[in-house]
Amino acid sequence: MEFSFYVCALVAILTTLRVITHTNPVHALLYLIVSLLSIAGVFFSMGAYFAGALEIIVYAGAIMVLFVFVVMMLNLGNSVVEQERAWLKPQLWIGPGILSAVLLFVIIKGITGLNDQGINGVAINAKQVGIALFGPYVLAVELASMLLLAGLVVAFHIGREERQGEVLSNRSGDMATRKSEERA
Repeated sequence: MEFSFYVCALVAILTTLRVITHTNPVHALLYLIVSLLSIAGVFFSMGAYFAGALEIIVYAGAIMVLFVFVVMMLNLGNSVVEQERAWLKPQLWIGPGILSAVLLFVIIKGITGLNDQGINGVAINAKQVGIALFGPYVLAVELASMLLLAGLVVAFHIGREERQGEVLSNRSGDMATRKSEERA
C-alpha cells in the first residue's frame, strides 16, 4: 500500500498545481476532480476507507457538480463558443486522462493486493454519522454551508446580465415568452 500512497500523493500534487496554474476554468475543474480522486486514493491507502468514500461522494461528486454549475451559470456569452469547440480536441484531455489512468491502475493494484487486515466491518448507521458530524462539529458544518451559499450568490450576481432598473422577470423578452406560453 506504500506504493499506492506515493503514487496518489504525487498525482494529487501535480493535478493541484495544474488547478492553480490553469487559466481555463473548465480545465482547472477537470484537474481538481482528478486531484480530489487522488486524495481519496491516499485515504484508501492509509486504511481510512470511510474518509476516502466521503471524499469521493461529497467533494468529487457533490461539490464539483456545484462548481461546474457555477461555471456554467456565469455564461460567458458567444465569445466562448469557439473555445468550447477547441475543448473537444483530444490533446486537451490527454493530461487528465493519463493521470486518471494512473489512479485506476493504482486502485486495481490495491484491490487485487488486498488481504484481510482484521477489519471487523461493523455497520455504522446514518444516525451515528449524523451525531458524530453534527455534535462537536456543528459549527464547522454550518460555516462551510454558509460559505458555499455565499459563493453561489456571488457567482449568480457576477454572471447575470446588468440592466438598470429592470427586474429579471420583467424583461421584454421574458414578457413575450410568457404571453406566447399563455396563448398555447
